[in-house]
Amino acid sequence: MSAVTAVAGVTLRGLLGRRRAILVGLLAALPILVALLIRVAGGRSDIGEILDTLVVRTVLPLIALIVGTAAVGSEIEDGTLVFTLIKPVPRWRIALAKVAVAAGLTALLVIPPILIAALLMAGADSVTLGTAGGFAVAAALGGVAYATAFTALGAITSRALLIGLAYTLIWEGVLSGLLEGTRFLSIRQATLGLAATLTDVDPGVDPLDPIVSVVILAAAIGGSFVLTTMALRRFEIRAGD
Repeated sequence: MSAVTAVAGVTLRGLLGRRRAILVGLLAALPILVALLIRVAGGRSDIGEILDTLVVRTVLPLIALIVGTAAVGSEIEDGTLVFTLIKPVPRWRIALAKVAVAAGLTALLVIPPILIAALLMAGADSVTLGTAGGFAVAAALGGVAYATAFTALGAITSRALLIGLAYTLIWEGVLSGLLEGTRFLSIRQATLGLAATLTDVDPGVDPLDPIVSVVILAAAIGGSFVLTTMALRRFEIRAGD
């Protein structure tokens, strides 16, 4: 486990580079800034709708995309991944360390802003806490799924950021709202389905069943972890050749 911890530490330091840290920090602060503006200007304070639109549909996938694609992809680009792969550590453990750091950092950047924004908009009453808590749980699970999927994408292709943007903006943003079947291949729809169950907030479309949502998120996490492990194994063979 010491080797896994070391890999996780290297990954975390790489993800917290200056430019990347500033970008994800600004994204994480966006819900709090909007909540402050609502509190000062006295605008609409529909907590569920704001957290739905601003966090689950926008901030969460973007943060996971930036963090996840860089967990392995940045080390492939700068050539430092080979130094990790030459260590006598099973590839699944390296993949686990990468995924754990990406998922944990995504959750850390998303959950506190959800709670703070809700408290700023409506105070610490039971309804607010229940809504914020439900969205925090859904966003945590959705964030793990997003981060794991984008980590696998970064390990597979050098165009992970572009493909990830296309997935979040086109597939999840447009097609999942128009074509019924695409919702079952959408992490966003699964996250919204779970949030709707936990908070009774209407996501604007017919939400997925909570069991289906959990199955989709679990499949995304498990399948992406396997893909990351396989990509790391293939990378070792290419380096040897």
